[in-house]
Amino acid sequence: MGLRVGKGWCIVGLWMGLAGILSVTSSISAATVTFGSGASQTTINFVPIGNPGNPGDATGKPVGAGSVGYTYAIAKYELSAANLLAYNAAMAGTGLEIGFLNRGAQRPATGIAWNEAARFANWLNADQGYAPAYKFTSQQFGSLTNMEMWSPTDTLDYDPNNPFRSKRTRYVLPSVDEWYKAAYYDPNANGGAGGYWDFPTGADTPPTYVDSGTLPGTVVMGQDFFKGPAAVDQAGGLSPYGVMGLGGNVQEWNETQGYSINDTWPSIPNTSAGAFRVLRGGTWHLGFTSALSTQYSTYQPNGDSVDNLGFRVVQLNDPTAPVPEPGSLAVMSLLALGGLGHRMRFRKQ
Repeated sequence: MGLRVGKGWCIVGLWMGLAGILSVTSSISAATVTFGSGASQTTINFVPIGNPGNPGDATGKPVGAGSVGYTYAIAKYELSAANLLAYNAAMAGTGLEIGFLNRGAQRPATGIAWNEAARFANWLNADQGYAPAYKFTSQQFGSLTNMEMWSPTDTLDYDPNNPFRSKRTRYVLPSVDEWYKAAYYDPNANGGAGGYWDFPTGADTPPTYVDSGTLPGTVVMGQDFFKGPAAVDQAGGLSPYGVMGLGGNVQEWNETQGYSINDTWPSIPNTSAGAFRVLRGGTWHLGFTSALSTQYSTYQPNGDSVDNLGFRVVQLNDPTAPVPEPGSLAVMSLLALGGLGHRMRFRKQ
């Protein structure tokens, strides 16, 4: 397939990208965030994903995936059993505890339904004083109850481009584009022009199978099913942005509704609370093809526990953080454009 180069950046795209960089400088950075307290205390290490306004991948699946117009951060590791145990301690007695397969505190928490992962994201927001990402109004079936869509009457939260996710939240499940970019996009490829790789190890060649470790170019795949996944911080080599385990260990939930039949994106928005959700990445007992940028699967959001499904979360720009003054933003953007305006980007055909 070969390394794929981004296409068609223009002055408007550069302006938007620079605005994105400037507006999040004070709130998106590599950091370990602590949530909860006492028995419910846990930490998540976040890796910044920059280069806002990058082009989508015209040859991956879904076609056009990976373009994100803002800077964000993503959990460096798959969420561990320790992370879920902290959540359950915080939710004890509410009926919203999450049932999951616990192979050890530092191994990934698996067997988690999408709705459970969404409630975990809501807990992160509540702990830090932010609005919930996902709208849950019924507790009838506990943590497996489907979310509801944000509607135009939810004036503070409703985003017509994504009625799953509140527009004033901070911690969310990764969208298809957010996950795909963190896995396959490399801003330093093609001499700094940027581009996409076939595998999350920053290569077009199949990765090396390992049962654990952190060597570049490796993934936790090709192992006996009964061996189980590796510890989240021993889940193979990093993506170009420095994220671990995107190519193997456990498959991961995306926020996004399942793709349409023609496999282009975005061809349908998130339109159904009960729709199947996207799963990306390989697992410890599968082969390298499941880690390719052209591979994905879907599953129901409130389905039975599956022991190779895990997840990670995304940190968005702080919705309460100040944005630079328009005058200073314009001046800084124009200065940057003077140095960058001649660097157009193209895609190899």
